[in-house]
Amino acid sequence: MIIAQERTVIPSCDVKQDKFLELLRWTNIPKIGAYKVGASLALQESLRQVVDLVDCKTGKKVIYDHQKAGTDIHEETPQQFMDTMAEAGVHAVILFPQSGPVSQYEWIRAAQERNLGVIVGGEMTHPRFLEGDFSQGKKKNYTEIFHQLGMQHDITGYIRDHASEEMYELAARMGVTDFVVPGNKPERIQHYKALIECCGIKDPVFYSPGLIAQGGSITEAAKVADNHWHAIVGRALYGAPDMRQAVLELTSQL
Repeated sequence: MIIAQERTVIPSCDVKQDKFLELLRWTNIPKIGAYKVGASLALQESLRQVVDLVDCKTGKKVIYDHQKAGTDIHEETPQQFMDTMAEAGVHAVILFPQSGPVSQYEWIRAAQERNLGVIVGGEMTHPRFLEGDFSQGKKKNYTEIFHQLGMQHDITGYIRDHASEEMYELAARMGVTDFVVPGNKPERIQHYKALIECCGIKDPVFYSPGLIAQGGSITEAAKVADNHWHAIVGRALYGAPDMRQAVLELTSQL
């Protein structure tokens, strides 16, 4: 199990190093399950330094999210990537295997062979991800923008509508127990939970972005995700004027 507690908040640390240090200082409470770091922070320093800093300041685990790992070729690259993760000391990696099942299999297997925790996502939180979705963002009319660029037809999501289901199913068949599901789409969490359980994973663990800033509710997502669920929160924490008050308020909603 990657995180021992049943429900926690995971800060998404998509920030500069000075803000990262503030985040570690003010959010280090028991209901923080881990810290999620990505390429933007890792490239400012080294990933090993980031992991050591989290360990020194908080003793918490580090989940690495390459945004989006698991999409490159199936030969050599996944092994090299996971060697880097293991050498850096991260505890788990997030994969969004959107380039097909062969790459998905090899990226998951490479992580498993190095005893890294594997968290697999399929459906993302933003508009126009899946085929048939013509939704807009909150601030822009993308249909109008695309038409102004000369597109004569409305563009839908690039990923076929059943692809995310197959990503979750293949991962579950490979023994993966931890999954990223969209926190701003509670009905989809419920759908994927049932699918994964049908694949033999009796007690799946879910991680959800898309909360607060993207419209998702911690309380509502937690209800459908059941016992093992972790809220991934970024801007609502590191953008708050009082990070300590923000983390206490957010964790109270679990």
